[in-house]
Amino acid sequence: MKSVQDIVDLASAYYGSAVLFAAIDCGVFEKAERGELDVSSRGMRLLADACVAEGLLEKRDGAYFNTPAAKAALVPGGAADLTKAIRYNRDVYPAWGRLAEFARTGRPVERPSIHLGEDAERTKAFAASMFGRAMGIGRGIVPMLGRLEGRLLDLAGGPGAYAILMCGANPGLSVVTVDLPAISSEASGYVERAGLSGRIECRAGDYHSDEYEAGAYDAVTVFGALHQESPEAIVGILRRARRALRSGGRLFVLDMMTDATHTAPKFSALFAVNMALTTDNGWVFSDEELKGWMREAGFEPDGTRAAPPPMPHWLVSATAR
Repeated sequence: MKSVQDIVDLASAYYGSAVLFAAIDCGVFEKAERGELDVSSRGMRLLADACVAEGLLEKRDGAYFNTPAAKAALVPGGAADLTKAIRYNRDVYPAWGRLAEFARTGRPVERPSIHLGEDAERTKAFAASMFGRAMGIGRGIVPMLGRLEGRLLDLAGGPGAYAILMCGANPGLSVVTVDLPAISSEASGYVERAGLSGRIECRAGDYHSDEYEAGAYDAVTVFGALHQESPEAIVGILRRARRALRSGGRLFVLDMMTDATHTAPKFSALFAVNMALTTDNGWVFSDEELKGWMREAGFEPDGTRAAPPPMPHWLVSATAR
């Protein structure tokens, strides 16, 4: 239960997000790391001081330095670089300002097609953000999958980050990624730069309707995609995945999920709003709902596993019956 002070703090919580987004856009952390942050202008000085107030920078004798967390996560190329992933949050920031409009109409306030091919610049930026985000998440998730061999079908594979990481960890694995044409085209570039074009095929398609080679795959992954689908669509996607798998093949679904109340964990409940603002059917389902759809599609689900902190994702695996 929130106190009055908590409510006051919540009303201005977006100040901190805005400071973080602006600091990344202005290269504050990169410049601070090189000792080149110029705060002679009023605007940059106020932004830098706000970063100190938020615990992102330290200030000593009038100079600014990255905190250990900022050095790892907010300097491009850092050990836990989140700069591209955070840009996704920045891109949807304006949509959150229209939440009341969504509540009244029940319709998304932004067309999903803007970042899925309609706007080339927005699509490229979205793919770059998703690649950086997926690389960060995938380093913790891929070890949870165990040993993978043979042929894997990566549905809604995005810009190819998960496929690249899975192939890197499993020398005997080849992957077919499937995503919309504009995203698949971006994925091909990332795969080529990773030197994995011989093991990863980036296939343009649509997992809402595509039929795949029957029984041709040893595993199927659906990472971070089903939260934009209706229950009926999810069952259809899983049924087509089942037909693509050999008997005994494995299915791995990674996503934001909630408990049965749809109100916890907190981040997942809020992320449901984020998805509803920007997609027609976006939400966050519970892990038990997912397991029910898996059974309906011909799978026997395993338990639910939480991704390593700080990632708020859950992983549910299943075996094709």
